[in-house]
Amino acid sequence: MSSNTLKQAAESARAKASNMSKQGSETVAAVKTDFLHTPVMRAALPFINGGISGMIATTVIQPVDMIKVRLQLAGEGVATGPKPSAFGVASDIIRQGKVLDLYTGLSAGLLRQCVYTTARLGFFDTFMKNLAQRAKDNGTTVGFAERAGSGLAAGGIAAFIGNPADLALIRMQSDGLKPLAERKNYKSVIDALASITRSEGVTALWSGATPTVVRAMALNLGQLAFFSEAKAQLKTRTEWSARSQTLTASAIAGFFASFLSLPFDFVKTRLQKQQRGPDGKLPYKSMADCFRKVAREEGLLRFYRGFGTYYVRIAPHAMVTLIVVDYLGFLTR
Repeated sequence: MSSNTLKQAAESARAKASNMSKQGSETVAAVKTDFLHTPVMRAALPFINGGISGMIATTVIQPVDMIKVRLQLAGEGVATGPKPSAFGVASDIIRQGKVLDLYTGLSAGLLRQCVYTTARLGFFDTFMKNLAQRAKDNGTTVGFAERAGSGLAAGGIAAFIGNPADLALIRMQSDGLKPLAERKNYKSVIDALASITRSEGVTALWSGATPTVVRAMALNLGQLAFFSEAKAQLKTRTEWSARSQTLTASAIAGFFASFLSLPFDFVKTRLQKQQRGPDGKLPYKSMADCFRKVAREEGLLRFYRGFGTYYVRIAPHAMVTLIVVDYLGFLTR
């Protein structure tokens, strides 16, 4: 083969490679400009993925949440009241109705996740991206305090926005504890919200907002701080796979998140369930008043009633949420 022939073949190969590279670049550019990669969708995806993941997790965990609420409301106002178990509560619910009664309030739970988890994970992702960009510009790294601050802020904002749906969920789940003549028999979360607004006013939709926000901040602090620490310790002290380390750290974080947030969750449930008596007064005037009355009349340990059930609700919910949101992030990157 002559040198001219070799030269022509080489030039032809370079031309083909150049054309393929150009076509590849055009393909990538086209992909980047499709609907999924428009600026609006890139900003919205963290919120969308967060909401979907939270709703899937809630569907899985809803029966546990139903049992947790019934445990918290049992024996209200007396120290020597009934001390039901999670199994006993579940058996009573099934015996009085049917298995699907464990999903009472699911529509409210899904609406809450649609609002709360959408906002919580969306805001957190947005805050973290801004912090990461600022750190990159300054030649630094994002610290734990900044991550924790982002989690606290995102949790607090989201909890306040989602309080009406959370209130409707508590009312729907506690309705079955009332005498038949006093039950509202809410048909859906929309019916519950409309009923509460008609009888108590719009501002009543934010009943228990203070403990709800504090609970969300405590929950996020527990998850962030102990998840990061547990994962770091497991990484240095074990030879487990990354997946095993993540799942174990999530379980540890779930325990501490439950421990820190349960008293506030307990008070939130009591405040959101309460309704005015014949004298027109509410049982509890505020979060502090509820803490004081429960501690005096029912004992300090009452705040941790149902801890096991609460943990079983918090830890798997966090795991399912994080796994799903991570997978959705992979699909939509």
